[in-house]
Amino acid sequence: MKIHQVGTEEAVASLHSSRSGLDQTEALRRLAEYGPNSVEALAGKPLWLVFIEEFSHFFALILWLAAGLAFFAESRQPGQGMSTLGYAILGVIAVNGLFSFWQQYRAEQAVTALQKLLPQYVKALRENKIALIPAADLVPGDIIALQEGDNVPADCRLIEAYSLRVNNATVTGESLPQARDALPSGEDETVHSRNVLLAGTSVVSGEGTAVVFATGMHSEFGKIAHLTQTAGDILSPLQKEIVRLSRIVAGLALGLGVLFFVIGQAMGLSFWDNFLFAIGIIVANVPEGLLPTVTLSLAMATQRMAKRNALIRHLPSVETLGAATVICTDKTGTLTQNRMEARALYLNGEHLSLADVHRRPDLAREHHRFFEDALLCHNLKQAIDNGRTHWLGDPMEVALVGMAKACLGTAIAYPKINEIPFDTDRKRLSTVHHTPQGAVLYCKGALETVLPLCDQVSLDGRLEPLHDDQRQRFQQAQETLAAQGLRVLAFAWRELGGEHSGQHLEEKLVLAGLAGLLDPPRPEVPAALQKCRTAGIKVIMVTGDHPHTAVAIGREIGLITGEHPVVVTGDRLRKLSKTQLQLALDSPEIVFARVAADQKMRIVEALKSKKEVVAVTGDGVNDAPALKLADIGIAMGVAGTDVAKEAADMILLDDNFASIVAAIEEGRSVFDNIRRFLTYILTSNIPELVPYLAFALLKIPLPLTIIQILAVDLGTDMIPALGLGAEKPDPATMTSPPRPRSDTLLNWRILMRAYLYLGTMEAVAAMAAFFYVLHGGGWRYGDFLADNAPLYLQATTACLGAIIVAQIANVFICKSPGRSLFAAPLLDNRLILWGIALEIGLILAIGYTPWGNRVFGTAPIGAEVWLFAAPFALGMVALEELRKRLTGSAAANRRAGASR
Repeated sequence: MKIHQVGTEEAVASLHSSRSGLDQTEALRRLAEYGPNSVEALAGKPLWLVFIEEFSHFFALILWLAAGLAFFAESRQPGQGMSTLGYAILGVIAVNGLFSFWQQYRAEQAVTALQKLLPQYVKALRENKIALIPAADLVPGDIIALQEGDNVPADCRLIEAYSLRVNNATVTGESLPQARDALPSGEDETVHSRNVLLAGTSVVSGEGTAVVFATGMHSEFGKIAHLTQTAGDILSPLQKEIVRLSRIVAGLALGLGVLFFVIGQAMGLSFWDNFLFAIGIIVANVPEGLLPTVTLSLAMATQRMAKRNALIRHLPSVETLGAATVICTDKTGTLTQNRMEARALYLNGEHLSLADVHRRPDLAREHHRFFEDALLCHNLKQAIDNGRTHWLGDPMEVALVGMAKACLGTAIAYPKINEIPFDTDRKRLSTVHHTPQGAVLYCKGALETVLPLCDQVSLDGRLEPLHDDQRQRFQQAQETLAAQGLRVLAFAWRELGGEHSGQHLEEKLVLAGLAGLLDPPRPEVPAALQKCRTAGIKVIMVTGDHPHTAVAIGREIGLITGEHPVVVTGDRLRKLSKTQLQLALDSPEIVFARVAADQKMRIVEALKSKKEVVAVTGDGVNDAPALKLADIGIAMGVAGTDVAKEAADMILLDDNFASIVAAIEEGRSVFDNIRRFLTYILTSNIPELVPYLAFALLKIPLPLTIIQILAVDLGTDMIPALGLGAEKPDPATMTSPPRPRSDTLLNWRILMRAYLYLGTMEAVAAMAAFFYVLHGGGWRYGDFLADNAPLYLQATTACLGAIIVAQIANVFICKSPGRSLFAAPLLDNRLILWGIALEIGLILAIGYTPWGNRVFGTAPIGAEVWLFAAPFALGMVALEELRKRLTGSAAANRRAGASR
């Protein structure tokens, strides 16, 4: 027999304890055996190893190789600027590695957050004396005392309980306080037993004594902590894409280097000249600015999301959210407001809303005893917080008091002179108050326990005998309200006259009516769910609450619209195989109710097996493992526990489900924006590469030096690229389905567009400007030019300037790849405009200041050179507009043909 299935004496004896508690010697022995009552951290990677990993991932290795090659080339041919390039690449590696390490370090704080939920001290019985001991010193067999407001420090079995109710939401996800007693339970699962209190929960009302049977990592709380710790880190889709992109870039750079080394050998170049030429090709094709641009672009997206109340903890999660195909959402505190509200009444034999009562003041007068009952029959306590008075205790009682005050229009304060407390057998509470009419007993509770005590009913303000047909109507009314997911309470009263106490107070009561209560949905949720539906995102409710309540809320918010949704309870989920679960998830409308933490993880795993990109929302400890396992975990910022926040990738600062939709919109734009600046950055590789090819193959002076390539990659290109990463979401973003997993950041279409189309046009402009200056200065093919010759310095400046002019045109081309520039807003992105201003400022500083001339090997050029380069940039725009018109016409023709 399990500890919750036996009597209290047997439960205590099974732990080799007694009602007087453990003696100090035995407590110390058990502490040494079972360990402290705290969450243990699993042995993870040491910080130094995590630090090293941030500098040794694949793209970092490519940059290390590029830097090494640059330093090697400098050692063979000093003075070519290769060492400057090497140091710049090392700086890029350092910035990215340190930033990523800091993000990783901040993300691994879930264990500390778990411990914050546990109380610091607890009242325990040691050697028949109450002692205040640290919660960490509790051991199995300890007898502890708990009362209203206490947090439960360990899993324990009640041996005494007086009107005890607990809030299990942070562990089980149940929204309503649960009554607890000390009687043996017939439940199979300890977590659902009425005589068990779980670590991490809190006592809402009443008091009790319990024997501890599980501490630390052996408690349900500890098991959830273990799941959170062992749920491995998952690479986001963006991280996978960066790895893939790194391999493509590495393969492309090395492939081109080897290819042109072979070509150089065939042309008879010396080995070392040819080898250094190949190094130049490789380095020119490694986009050093890619990782900083991606990182900074994601960081800027997180700032935009923060303004929309979505705080991103892990940068790659920005794009992951945009790729989400399924959202598994908790109910309590996420779709609902995590408070109780009276939603419906049954008075005078009819179902009423609160609005009906407010429209009909006669109801409040005729049924004043009903509203007095709701107002007075409770165990709440008043507290003052920042000068405001509020109620502490059961949220249902708080809701009833508020409802009664609103309906009565005044606060009645009749002194309480007696009470018959609530317990799990009685399922009701009765209080006696002194009123102007004498002593009156007010009673509320479950209809099945209140109805047998009544012999009269209040109808139209009159008291009539309670016949069988009336009893049936009340029972039918209860079923109707319960089917709506409401928690139903019955109210009754009796005028006692001078009798205040005795065994027969709860007799011959007047049945006053019923009230149905519900945790109300957030008002903005229905619209947010509709947006998800339009965007092709499936939303699945996963809750620890009752199935009826889950379905009722689902219908109210528009999550469920069909007649027969699939409802899977935790018991049924345990019996489903992985294949059966995946098939069940194909249902268009599915709700999971009464699920445990490990089961929520099963759901996430099944969805990921179906190749879905899964976002999971939650606020409790029970949600943390699934939050960490999901592609993106979303925690509530206001009502969420620290555990959930630390395990999540994103935190909703306002606990507003609608903020998820806004964040998804931002996330979807990130993928498109990264493609925009990827195209922009890769385009400049070709005008950087072609000068090297021309130098080696045509035996001409080198048109572009290494330091000038660096000026483009890590200087002039950086801010405009960031501007492309900060583009606002397209208005139509949330009207299309999520991008397929097969849709990659870099594909052949983008490579062809960047390298063979836009890049080729820029290379033509750069080489044309180079030769324009050379021929204008009298140079003829075959003439020797020294590296410091004024004409050569002007020609390389012209080449560099033409690239930058072309890139200014290119930033607008990449900004609007699908729409005509004349149909799209050009000046709405201030960062792009600042970037262009910076580009112009940098090239002027590089070309027209002594410092720029000395560092970058340049010389001032005349205005005619800029006028020569400008038509090339305008030609790029004209050709791009022609391409858009042709492709747009072809697409329109295809649509017209399909419609015919």
